[in-house]
Amino acid sequence: MLFPYTYVPHAMEKMQEFIDFIFFEVWCKAPIGLDFSPDLFEEKPDLREILSNFGFAAKAPERGKQFYKDIKRIYELFAALTPQQIDQLNKWYQANNDLEKVCANDPAVQIARYADIMAIYPDLSEQLASFFKGLYSQQLLDLAALRDKIGQIDEHYQAFMQVNTTGKCPFCGLGDIKGVHHSKREAYDHYLPKALYPFNSINFRNLAPACHECNSTYKLSKDPAHNSVGRRKAFYPYTNHGHHIEITIDLTKPDVDHLSPGDIAVEFGPAELCEEIETWNDVYGVEERYKAKCCSGDSKDWLEQVRILEQAYGISPEAFLRTLDEQTNIDPFANSNFLKKAFLEGCERAGLFSPALVQV
Repeated sequence: MLFPYTYVPHAMEKMQEFIDFIFFEVWCKAPIGLDFSPDLFEEKPDLREILSNFGFAAKAPERGKQFYKDIKRIYELFAALTPQQIDQLNKWYQANNDLEKVCANDPAVQIARYADIMAIYPDLSEQLASFFKGLYSQQLLDLAALRDKIGQIDEHYQAFMQVNTTGKCPFCGLGDIKGVHHSKREAYDHYLPKALYPFNSINFRNLAPACHECNSTYKLSKDPAHNSVGRRKAFYPYTNHGHHIEITIDLTKPDVDHLSPGDIAVEFGPAELCEEIETWNDVYGVEERYKAKCCSGDSKDWLEQVRILEQAYGISPEAFLRTLDEQTNIDPFANSNFLKKAFLEGCERAGLFSPALVQV
């Protein structure tokens, strides 16, 4: 991840507060033996009002009824659990929502996927999946009784983009991100995929806008926290600790008109972020996409700029690279400056700025 987002508080967070209350104060206390009723939600009046509307109103919407029924059914399944089982689910819930520690692969945080719960509680796992996978849906979030309490996701997006103004996708640096001047918005990516992980599908620290290529072409349901070997480190989208990704590009042949990905070597740094970078590359196909960019018409245009400035204005490639370096320090993501700089530096090392080649 090239840069982190700034987290923006919003009323939509209240939905996760509701889910926290349902889990800790209702489901985890189900073994006490109380009947399921609105009285269980007395300490959370807004939530009680919503559930009363969904569960008992004469004209309750079908999606609202299902929301109520799912909460009740899970309550009934929790009622049969032992204190030790409740404690294990409690730890899993807290771990899955501690996104920063999950991304750091903190050994004290033991996350759980649906597969882990299925192995022990198959009925509960199935019901939890039905509930949590459906939380982040417009069909539910647009219901008036709920929307009046938490606001709308489009409002969250507008507030978010007023603060996060880079205009580029932080996961690739290439794709544009729709901002406050657009009537449409980008999709929020579930960083830990909602298809794999319970408990955090409406946690906005697990939701981050991403460009279409990152979200729908490359990442899909890839798991940043886990691969075939086991747990791994990943960049946390809302970290307060900035980082700088170093990109070095080298060309194995000085013929940009016929470059293929096999002619390009891309290295990333710094070394202390090697595991996070490896995960980033695996999940978002970064190396492949950067190589493709270097084989595209854009890279030829970058070289053409060098040629024109040299021949028409007497600006040497070395002077141009110094200027580009300054531009990249000011705004690395405008016009793909971060990648343009790495590519042209690679061209310089490959000898493409020698007088004979620049004039070609």
